[in-house]
Amino acid sequence: MPHSWERLNALSLASLPLTLVFLILTAARRLLFRIGILESTKINVPVVVVGNITVGGTGKTPIVIAIANALKKSGFTPGIISRGYRGDGLCREITQNSTHDEVGDEAMFISTSVQCPMWVGPSRVKSAQQLIAKYSDVNIIISDDGLQHYALKRDIEVVVIDGERKFGNGLLLPSGPLRETVSRIRTCDFAVVNGPQNLHLPLPTANMELVGSTFYKLSNPKVTCKAEDLLESQITAIAGIGNPERFFKHLQSLGLRPNTKRFPDHHRYSVADLDSIESDVVIMTEKDAVKCQFFTRKECWFLPVTADINDEFTQTIIEKIKNYRG
Repeated sequence: MPHSWERLNALSLASLPLTLVFLILTAARRLLFRIGILESTKINVPVVVVGNITVGGTGKTPIVIAIANALKKSGFTPGIISRGYRGDGLCREITQNSTHDEVGDEAMFISTSVQCPMWVGPSRVKSAQQLIAKYSDVNIIISDDGLQHYALKRDIEVVVIDGERKFGNGLLLPSGPLRETVSRIRTCDFAVVNGPQNLHLPLPTANMELVGSTFYKLSNPKVTCKAEDLLESQITAIAGIGNPERFFKHLQSLGLRPNTKRFPDHHRYSVADLDSIESDVVIMTEKDAVKCQFFTRKECWFLPVTADINDEFTQTIIEKIKNYRG
């Protein structure tokens, strides 16, 4: 999140006229979907949308994975759809032969973590239709980051909020980080706060903590280690995610004090990116590892994290799905 979005300042105030235009356009778009001028398509299986109202990383990807795995454990056969950001923009299935250049890094990461049918593409409707056409046993769709994709009707909306950064200065783009006004949260079914903060939201809310302490060697993921095994090494931690600081703080909580290097979200890594790092050891997120798996000239490790969330919360979502469709 740019510093100008964290609080009111001269830059955010100067862009208020553009923010007003954005507000009018987004409100008009929602209205056109609501009154039926813009078409909203209903899929013949329940649809759960996981998204946010701010730009940048809030931690929704671990929530998508957690909900999908909880659904599988409860006997559902979920399918996942996503935009496939930074992919080639084609509507396609993710297979074992897919690359992050084709389908995007986040989608690759989700697909690997859940092991269920997954489609990517700019149209969530088209992706969902193609997915259930091929996999007739899929009985629920999870839409990754589709809260503002109103062309697809949904049965349940889960909004994910960064408990530390919250809503920044509370302004819409470009003056602030909001895609929609904070009042949009009231229309959602559930909220997940990434962090221990109590935001007093007007809907069922759970807190999430990202947990993980086992590092995997990039060149051979069968080899693992703990933080204490790396204490004697000179370490640089890299992150090309929406909120790199959260990853770096997590490493500190494990007792590591690495040098840090931030890359843009969804950064396309090159060999030169890693070769430019002088440290003996490089640590990265699992999402970054998807794009660096062939860059093994340095000793690289990645740290998978999972969402630790109240089981009662995911069970409430599952029960609501059952009530919708029997």
